[in-house]
Amino acid sequence: QVQLEESGGGSVQAGGSLRLSCVAPGSILRDYCMGWLRQAPGKAREGVATIDGAGTTTYAESVKGRFTISRDNAKNILSLQMNSLESEDTAMYYCAARLLSCDSLLRATYNIRGQGTQVTVSS
Repeated sequence: QVQLEESGGGSVQAGGSLRLSCVAPGSILRDYCMGWLRQAPGKAREGVATIDGAGTTTYAESVKGRFTISRDNAKNILSLQMNSLESEDTAMYYCAARLLSCDSLLRATYNIRGQGTQVTVSS
């Protein structure tokens, strides 16, 4: 079974920054659209950001200008740099992969997903 392993979550005050990382098999990074999803208690899962094999990125409107997704194919790592964090960003964040469609991944439909890492932003 393919595993995606997230790290980097934690607690931070509003306005602060966190960087999430996800270790993924090289074949997945190469062949899938990769991204980050999140889910807050009582809310629907939502797509946060995606990146395809060519490096093209997409973002949810709520995080544009604050979050940056990137990938390091040599190290098999997907990252999410989160700046200017807001209390509304509090959620469990998941590394995810979707075959072929980054649009679907941004709509939170995935083929593979990690166990998640918690991000808590206090105001």
